[in-house]
Amino acid sequence: MLVNAMRTATAKPASMMALAIVVVCGALAQAQTLTVLHNFTGGADGSNPGVGLTIDAGGRLYGTAGTGGAGYGTVFQMQRAGSGWIFTTLHSFTAGNDGAAPLARVIFGPNGTLYGNTHSGGVGRCQGGCGTVFNLQPQPRACNHTLCPWMERVLYAFQGSFLGDGLGAIGDMVFDHAGNLFGATSGGGQRLDGTVYEMTPSMGSWTESVLYSFTRGQNDGAGPLTGVIFGYGGNLYGTTINGGPSDRGAVFELTPSASGWTESVIHFFVPATDGGYPEGVIADNAGNLYGGTNLGGQYGGGTIFELTPSNGTWTFTVLYQLTDGGCGVAGSLVMDAANNLYGATCDSIFKLSPSGGAWTYTQLYHFTDGSTGRNPNGGMVFDASGNLYGTTANGGTGDCFRGCGVVWEITP
Repeated sequence: MLVNAMRTATAKPASMMALAIVVVCGALAQAQTLTVLHNFTGGADGSNPGVGLTIDAGGRLYGTAGTGGAGYGTVFQMQRAGSGWIFTTLHSFTAGNDGAAPLARVIFGPNGTLYGNTHSGGVGRCQGGCGTVFNLQPQPRACNHTLCPWMERVLYAFQGSFLGDGLGAIGDMVFDHAGNLFGATSGGGQRLDGTVYEMTPSMGSWTESVLYSFTRGQNDGAGPLTGVIFGYGGNLYGTTINGGPSDRGAVFELTPSASGWTESVIHFFVPATDGGYPEGVIADNAGNLYGGTNLGGQYGGGTIFELTPSNGTWTFTVLYQLTDGGCGVAGSLVMDAANNLYGATCDSIFKLSPSGGAWTYTQLYHFTDGSTGRNPNGGMVFDASGNLYGTTANGGTGDCFRGCGVVWEITP
């Protein structure tokens, strides 16, 4: 997923506003219909949207493309208009102070504006910049925002390993109830193995502090790629792709106290049995964690797992063994109101439904010829009608190597 999102594409220019190109595809399991809402061109709209979408209360979709635009990625919005969709580029990154290569979804802050991060760019001491945390909001003057880019403000530019604050911001960020912002970097920190950080607002400015620096080894994880979430008891949770006895990743917990945050690993992965290279976790209302792995398990195709808390310990359970060897889960899962899990592998969208203590796997859509996309990813969202939306990092009709990617909708 990271490689797909970072790959530079050359393509024809595109306008900032375009009606969606709609392609209705043949239905697969349980008569699901996939519709392509936008084909990325690699021009002003961007290319390689490799991390999924965010949706607001009005049903508008927001996302990031890792490349394209001014050359270094974009933030975009899609708004329904009659039977189609209007696509708007909100910001194009230039690899200067504003950042480059957004490899996370944007999220809404308490003030209703968008927040996100970039993997590179900014003014840090790394070659090409160490990454940024940014805010986007509409122009203050009366303006048709389909023609006006939003205003970007860099809240923090990472300095890299020289100062120990991390480099390569990546994965979704999350706000707490006090308005503080939390995220992760894939590298940097005290041992160059990544960090979890906090951004604290005060008097119109933001202060960054490192909550934890990972140390690769048998007793710790290393290399977070999917950000952090709040879960059980107000603790932070996330995954790393390395670390542990098998060096195939971990699920970690960060617990706050008056003296700071304490990290503990709640599971190390063993590829032959429970999978390897976890792709983030989500939490249900009971505090259980769910996630998927990119490889390993009984058939080598990755696993879907659950972690259940009880009296200070966690129980790890494999819910499903994926049979498509070498494909694996891509990105985080999403859960609906009925506790069904949805996710993506390298070539399909699936649903996992609980029933009588077991879980049933249903393939909702299989990407085949590339016209409807290649390499789907997690970070999917539902609208109020139960329609499912997501992105693919490649494929579609755009003139990039293996396609520039698409935004899709699955209608039950």
